[in-house]
Amino acid sequence: MRLRRKHAKARSLRKGLSLRPVVDRTAKIAPGDVLLFSTLRDENVRLPYFLDYYRNMGVDHFLIVDNDSTDGGGDYLADQPDVSLWHTTASYRNARFGVDWLNRLQSKYGHGHWTLVVDPDELFVYPFCDTRPIHALTDWLDGSNVRSFGAMLLDMYPKGRLDAVPYRRGQDPLEIAAWFDPGNYMIEKNHKFGNLWIQGGPRARVFFKDNPKKAPALNKIPLVKWNRRYAYVSSTHMLLPRGLNLVYDEWGGETASGVLLHAKFLDTFTQKAEEEMQRRQHYRASLEYKAYLENMAEQPELWCKWSEKYINWRQLEILGLMSKGNWA
Repeated sequence: MRLRRKHAKARSLRKGLSLRPVVDRTAKIAPGDVLLFSTLRDENVRLPYFLDYYRNMGVDHFLIVDNDSTDGGGDYLADQPDVSLWHTTASYRNARFGVDWLNRLQSKYGHGHWTLVVDPDELFVYPFCDTRPIHALTDWLDGSNVRSFGAMLLDMYPKGRLDAVPYRRGQDPLEIAAWFDPGNYMIEKNHKFGNLWIQGGPRARVFFKDNPKKAPALNKIPLVKWNRRYAYVSSTHMLLPRGLNLVYDEWGGETASGVLLHAKFLDTFTQKAEEEMQRRQHYRASLEYKAYLENMAEQPELWCKWSEKYINWRQLEILGLMSKGNWA
């Protein structure tokens, strides 16, 4: 594992050479700031709400890699006073789906900071997020000597056709994609890395119904008190050193955890899936997007009679999808 971590660090140094700074405001980063890292391509329609959501949460600075967007998102980000932006035309797939780029930036700028790694379609929810800023969470984690915080990816979707309601730029996506699967999840332990592996939800139920084991992983560890020795090895599903993946109680107790509300399934989804199939820059030759398009030809509704409408984090805790643990 130590050799694998060193290899990941070496890769990040090499792949990081392709990153060209567009605007570097990292001199503004102060000790104790919470930093958000993200890689994106053609997500301009989501960016105003994405930035405001995390600003309101208390994120202090955004460090973003633009993988050759053509929709004006790069120009918009460059104008934001709390954003540092890098641009690259390099292969997303060859950078291990952006992991190498963010490992490099986190190593250089995130050391000693709590770092949050999310995609533009992911909204982080944690216990008491409606009343306490993210600094309250990170302060409590520091006081508890906890270095990493897990969150399950929860796919959100509308009631009805995915293309029935157009998404407006700057709109809260949960106004449209307000529903989720309250159950239907499989969990097993990855004995090699020590993390939990979670699958299920609407993607397994609809797009991978014939082989749910091929459905995307829903386990993530997006919030980490970063050290330059650390490295993500597969998206934010798992890290090295291995101990960072123990974001659960091995003895059956409850450990504090969160949820990433995944607002992928809007009316923009089909166009995005078609683009990603052509680019073939995603995992397993974009097998996931192939499954999406094959099923979207029939315009399925992800909503079903078991779907539940999202209310707040307390609802998710009652359903067992997250926990406040011993954070009072």
